[in-house]
Amino acid sequence: MSELILNDRAVLRVRGADAESFLQGLLSQDVALLGEGRPLYAGLLSPQGKLLFAVLVFAGTGGEIWLDVARGQAELLMKRLGMYRLRKAVEIVAAPELGVFVSREVVPGRALDPRTTALGSRWIGADERGAAAGDDEGAWRAYRLALGVAEAAELGMDELLWLETGADLLNGVSFTKGCYVGQENTARMHYRDKVRRRIVPVRIAGPVGDGVLRDAEGRVVGALRGAPEGDVACAHLRIEAVAAPILLGGIEIAVAQPEWLLPAFEGKM
Repeated sequence: MSELILNDRAVLRVRGADAESFLQGLLSQDVALLGEGRPLYAGLLSPQGKLLFAVLVFAGTGGEIWLDVARGQAELLMKRLGMYRLRKAVEIVAAPELGVFVSREVVPGRALDPRTTALGSRWIGADERGAAAGDDEGAWRAYRLALGVAEAAELGMDELLWLETGADLLNGVSFTKGCYVGQENTARMHYRDKVRRRIVPVRIAGPVGDGVLRDAEGRVVGALRGAPEGDVACAHLRIEAVAAPILLGGIEIAVAQPEWLLPAFEGKM
């Protein structure tokens, strides 16, 4: 795969004199760090610190800020942002003429994915279907799942705490920027080391069934998140269970530990 346009992603434009300060007060990452060729990963959270929308934030043209979001969530995100707009000089509009492109390779002149360099390059450009080489989104999703990097289909909405998704290890949260929606509980979990469950990549060899993961004694230790792609999937799993056999419908599954995720397991297994 050289470069691929992702059909399951959409782009929103956030523009106006207050665009940066508006997003700074809402998103989990420090929007002041945004720059050309330097996108950010961030979450819009509930007041309790649960993930509502995971976005990649790009510096657009003409001072705009572009949000790369799951296509199925784009309209909901626009409405949610509109709730906070009040009298701020901000406009939030869909940008159907723009598309999200990825490549596993480092593409000269294109930004690296801010979550992990293993994901290669990611950028926003004109959505001219046929301009991108190939259309293998399944292969891309399998690659992403094997790295344990979850997106909307696996993360859901208002279901998982932001740090459980790996946001702290995927450059998705700033612990120095100050207040944002959901900041209090997110910071408390981080500083008190209270993250007990994580999204992890798993390999499965058999039917998914109910997707519930159990230990050798039959105790529930987690569950699959979203549909597998081939034999790879993401699971929401208790950290201490990673070192023991984990069963899915009686068949043992393999839990991978990509390099970016290793700090989550240190001293906890």
